[in-house]
Amino acid sequence: MKVTIFGSGYVGLVTGACLAEAGNHVICVDVDAAKVARLNAGEVPIHEPGLEALIGRNREAGRIEFSTDAVAGVRHGLFLLIAVGTPPGEDGSADLRHVLTVARTIGETLEQYAIVITKSTVPVGTADKVNAEVSAALAKRDVNVEYDVVSNPEFLKEGAAIADFMKPDRVVVGTGNPRTTELLRALYEPFTRNRDRLVVMDVRSAELTKYAANAMLATKISFMNELANIAERVGADIEKVRVGIGSDPRIGYSFIYPGTGYGGSCFPKDVKALVRSAHEVGYEPALFDAVEAVNERQKSVLVRKLNHVYGSALRDRCFALWGLAFKPNTDDMREAPSRVVIAALQAAGATLRAYDPVAMDEARRQLGVNPALTYCKGPYEALEGADALLIVTEWQEFRSPDFDRIRKLLKAPRIFDGRNLYDPALLERFGIEYYAVGRGRPALAGSHEGVK
Repeated sequence: MKVTIFGSGYVGLVTGACLAEAGNHVICVDVDAAKVARLNAGEVPIHEPGLEALIGRNREAGRIEFSTDAVAGVRHGLFLLIAVGTPPGEDGSADLRHVLTVARTIGETLEQYAIVITKSTVPVGTADKVNAEVSAALAKRDVNVEYDVVSNPEFLKEGAAIADFMKPDRVVVGTGNPRTTELLRALYEPFTRNRDRLVVMDVRSAELTKYAANAMLATKISFMNELANIAERVGADIEKVRVGIGSDPRIGYSFIYPGTGYGGSCFPKDVKALVRSAHEVGYEPALFDAVEAVNERQKSVLVRKLNHVYGSALRDRCFALWGLAFKPNTDDMREAPSRVVIAALQAAGATLRAYDPVAMDEARRQLGVNPALTYCKGPYEALEGADALLIVTEWQEFRSPDFDRIRKLLKAPRIFDGRNLYDPALLERFGIEYYAVGRGRPALAGSHEGVK
């Protein structure tokens, strides 16, 4: 099948590569000529495990190509997927300018039947706006071309996106046209052969499903972080509580790990957009307001622990920071908790020595050159001369470190763990002071311990 994807960001590249891998002929269109040139030269501008090899293999086979020619893209595809960015505005609403620009371009070019698919995460009612833009552009040309507008939201996890696409839990399709349903079923059939995973519904329900999924997962994270803060103050261990509630199949273990809050390009943006959508229809979404507020507060949990331990003596301290990306297996630093930690400690007069297995280049691009921030080549290099170690991202290589080496390299053997990677009893045997999230150190809820 012939597929055109508008937008060569995270969703567009993963979707295009996976559809090409199934034998389809895919054109990815982007307005960024420099990005297109890099992709045509074999460079992939984002980090996602397996993506570079997947794109390279299909590019060599001629099944995927990259272009800035939107007109050729419209003429190529039976399926026209809109996967451009929808960045949040100052009020939290999704910015649909790029989505509607693509829709207008489709209407100005369309010559034969096509299925226009909104793949970007968009508010309820966006498909109607896309339809209006295409229809208006066709009317201006005084042509009558049949087309359908479909909502087909993505459910890709950064770090596991290829597996998510190749073996989806579900493929949500919002349409009222049975013919369109069957064409989408055929497009996704290579990925759903063992069981029909197509979930067909009306367009508006499909649009809301995406926001509902991310809001639910964000709620679980904020719920667990709120519970962790209570556990810490009453002397309970949130990790034992997590096992106790996760064993209930009605709850499960997914997304109930306490930490430094969620980040990335999806949860923060989508919760804000859902709140904004609720406000627009006169509803006050108290729960989602709380989810967002808890998360923003949780991003500073390590800073609060440092204040409790060091008091006002953070100036001229040096801290090692393990993890910059918002989660493992990605270089994405959008809304990352590490950025909050870095900004707060620099404002307090401290310096940092940071390391991340993948996100170092992205950190330099996002954070720039800063005399208070040293980018280190390895985790142990980051420890040299540091007063304590802060863990912000749960990369696999941080899970079983050399604790003797950590103790020797740090000025004082202290770890502030924002991801609860270690057993407190084990670190006690190594002579390391261990401050985790919600692990029964009620003293940290009160005044600082006055460490010198």
